[in-house]
Amino acid sequence: MMLSTIPNLLTLARIGLIPIMMGAFYTQSVVGRWVAALAFIIACFTDFLDGYVARIWSQTTKIGQFLDPVADKLLVASTLLMLAGFGRISRFTLMPAIIILCREIMVSGLREFLSELKVNMPVTTFAKWKTAIQMLAISLLLLGDTPTFGSPFLLVGEGMLWVAAVMTLISGFDYFKAGIKHF
Repeated sequence: MMLSTIPNLLTLARIGLIPIMMGAFYTQSVVGRWVAALAFIIACFTDFLDGYVARIWSQTTKIGQFLDPVADKLLVASTLLMLAGFGRISRFTLMPAIIILCREIMVSGLREFLSELKVNMPVTTFAKWKTAIQMLAISLLLLGDTPTFGSPFLLVGEGMLWVAAVMTLISGFDYFKAGIKHF
């Protein structure tokens, strides 16, 4: 079964870490903040690891190509919503969070539309960098809410989320430009 390949299991583990992270938010404790941050960071590491393993072991599958970006979107969207919902990011930081979420919805819709036309829209290197910066920013935002790291991590995380939002706009425009010729 294609779901049982190591890369696909890593992707499923990333999705499985989301409820753990979300539950940790509800504890409203220092331990909960650490659990949420560690769950997110481990999930981010599985994102790197599943792609790496799939390539070196030639275990790329159709289900993996579908699940990997979905897992990324679920992880990023749920974490940004939890950070916003629990008031752990500033109102100023809501704007890049909204930009990131809107781009993810637009690109997902575009991919779905193009798949019906049998047009493949692969992930660009720029989009991979955008995802890496966005995940690092969110990790810093999560750690910035812990007593150990505090404000410096929070400020750097917010700045990086703005950088990720700008990259999100650029990559979203690139995807839209590539897809518009098929309308």
